[in-house]
Amino acid sequence: MAKTNSGRFFEDYKLGQVIEHAVPRTVGAGERALYHALYPARHALYSSDEFARTSGLAQSPLDDLAAFHVVFGKTVPDVSLNAVANLGYGEGRWLTPVYAGDTLRSSSEVIGLKQNSNGKTGVVYVRTRGMNQRDDVVMEYVRWVMVRKRDVDAPAPETVVPQLAKVIDPADLVIPDGLDFTGYNFAQAGEAHRWGDYDIGEKIDHVDGVTLEEAEHMMATRLWQNTAKVHFDATFRPDGQRLIYGGHIISLARALSFNGLANAQMIVGLNAGAHANPAFSGLTVKAWSEVLDKAETAAPGVGAIRLRLVATKGGAPFELRGADGKYLPDVLLDLDYWALMPV
Repeated sequence: MAKTNSGRFFEDYKLGQVIEHAVPRTVGAGERALYHALYPARHALYSSDEFARTSGLAQSPLDDLAAFHVVFGKTVPDVSLNAVANLGYGEGRWLTPVYAGDTLRSSSEVIGLKQNSNGKTGVVYVRTRGMNQRDDVVMEYVRWVMVRKRDVDAPAPETVVPQLAKVIDPADLVIPDGLDFTGYNFAQAGEAHRWGDYDIGEKIDHVDGVTLEEAEHMMATRLWQNTAKVHFDATFRPDGQRLIYGGHIISLARALSFNGLANAQMIVGLNAGAHANPAFSGLTVKAWSEVLDKAETAAPGVGAIRLRLVATKGGAPFELRGADGKYLPDVLLDLDYWALMPV
C-alpha cells in the first residue's frame, strides 16, 4: 500500500469539506531577518520594535505578507499541489498581528467548485483561516485554484461559484488593538507623505526594479514550505522552467512600493488579486500603484487607504490592460488591498 501523498485532484474536493492542514509553524525573529534578506522590505513598523512601541504595539510584528506566506504554505499540499494555476484572491483580512514566538496553523473550507469545459481541470474555491496557538484567527482569505483531474471521465460536480464581496467594507477592517499614529515619526519612517496627501485616482511609479534570481525564489519557497511541484520540479512544465511562486512577486512588489508609499505601514485587507502572467528567473520586476479609495478609522491618527499594486516585467508604468480588456503581457500581478497610514 502506497504511503506517499500524490495530492488531491479536482474530483477529490467536496463542497463544504473542511481540511485541517499539517505541520504547524512557530515563527521567530529569524523569520523577519530572512524575509528582509529576500526582499528590500523597509517599512518601519516591521523593522523596529521601538517604532512599533511608539505606535502603540508591544513590539514589531512579523511582516503582514510573511504571516500570509506561512499560512498559505500550509495549504499547498492539500489545495494546490496539482494546480495548473493559482487564479485569484478575495475577502482577505488580517485580524491579529503575528509576533515572534507565535505558532501558526491553517484550515480551509471548500466553498465552490466548477469543472472547466475541457473536462480535464476544474476550479476549486477555498476559504482559508490561519490560527495562532491561542486559537485566535490571525488572518483569513479566499482563493481559487485551477486543479487537474485524475480521471477525465469522473463526473462533474454541481457548479457552485461563491459570490464574494468586490471590496471589503472599511468598517469590517480590523485595526490592531492599541495602534496609535498620533506620535508617528515621519523622519524614521522615511517619507513625509501622510494619508491626507494622497488623492483618489493618483498613480505612483515606484521607480526601482529587482531582477528575479532563481536562488532567492527557491529559498523563499522553501522558507514558506510551499511544496507546489511547478515551483520545484523543472520537469513538471513543458518549457522546463520553474515557475516563480506568486507570493514571491507579491512581496517583492510590496517592498518596491516603499518608494512613494513608505507610510502605508500595515496591510489589513485584501480585496482582490490576480497573477496576470507567469514569472521566471531573470525577469526584472517593477511596480506602480493607484489610489482607489480612502476611509477614516476609529484608531487615533490612523487612516485606511485602498491601493492597487501592479507588478510588471519592467513594462511602462500605469498600463494594465489592452483594448481587448485582457492583461497586457508585461503585467505580472494586479493586487487590490487596504493599508493603514498616519493621517
